[in-house]
Amino acid sequence: MAKQIPQEEKVGAGATLDVKGCLVNYEAKMIMNGLKSRTILGRLNVLRLLMKRGVNLLDPVSVFKAIDHAKRYDHATKDLLDKEWTDGSKNNAAQAYKTFCEAVGIQISKDINFNKWSKRQQKLPWIPLEKEIDALIAGCSRKIAAFLQLLKEVWCRSGEAWRLEWKEVDPEHNVITINAPEKNGLPRQFKVSSKLIAMVNMLPKTSHRVFGRSTLTKLRQNFMIQRARTAHKLQNPRINRITFHTLRHWGATMEYHRTKDILHVQERLGHRSITSTLIYTHLINFEGDEYHTATSKSLEKDEELLKAGFEYVTERDGVKIYRKRK
Repeated sequence: MAKQIPQEEKVGAGATLDVKGCLVNYEAKMIMNGLKSRTILGRLNVLRLLMKRGVNLLDPVSVFKAIDHAKRYDHATKDLLDKEWTDGSKNNAAQAYKTFCEAVGIQISKDINFNKWSKRQQKLPWIPLEKEIDALIAGCSRKIAAFLQLLKEVWCRSGEAWRLEWKEVDPEHNVITINAPEKNGLPRQFKVSSKLIAMVNMLPKTSHRVFGRSTLTKLRQNFMIQRARTAHKLQNPRINRITFHTLRHWGATMEYHRTKDILHVQERLGHRSITSTLIYTHLINFEGDEYHTATSKSLEKDEELLKAGFEYVTERDGVKIYRKRK
């Protein structure tokens, strides 16, 4: 076991960093950033485990060496084994430590590669057809259907939707406000359809939250049951691949295809970093897709087509041409 190192370090003239105080500040910042409690607990547990093994959290070199050679623990014999942590465990510890350093202002030298154990490649999310999403919504109960319609139009995370309060729904102006963002996201407002407002207003007002007192886990379990039933009824196994988060991916992908404005999509998603948004620029190749087409010679027809989801393509001989993906 590593030798115990004093968990404090001099910083500047007379200033001292205390690791326990840093952990408290780190926890507070994670809570303020909207991280889930299990995520916070997991990060704190691994950092405290490193401390218990005598690692100085204020010294990145010490932490790197400890993670690189970390041994598994046998809870039965209470001994360290010869087997090392898996790369996944080492990567989780490294990422927790990197966020800790960022939160408390500890600089990590570029020579220290805390990404050494990260071999996972980001997978491109699967994108369903809109008709499949609509079929799923139509096959669900009133509450689940309203929840899915909200995710489809607003692209918020399921936890953000679950915490939506009645005071954040403005039926007069068809506006919904997301005031409890997750993962360090930004609060945002959305203009939504009258259909969504009507679906929300049909829900019983038994709580200050729109979707009641049930837990998100229970809501998801009910959704999975109804999803399976709908997929079986329609004989479409693709519907079983649709999750709450799928609708966020679908909305962002369709919006980028429609606008080609990545900054607009970033704002809608509430991302603080555009890096997280760039994935939606190459999810779908629309070349060769089939479209419904329509034409218009009047302003009234233009408005009707746009409301129906058609997008303007071009104009020839005074006739405007629109299209909508099948």
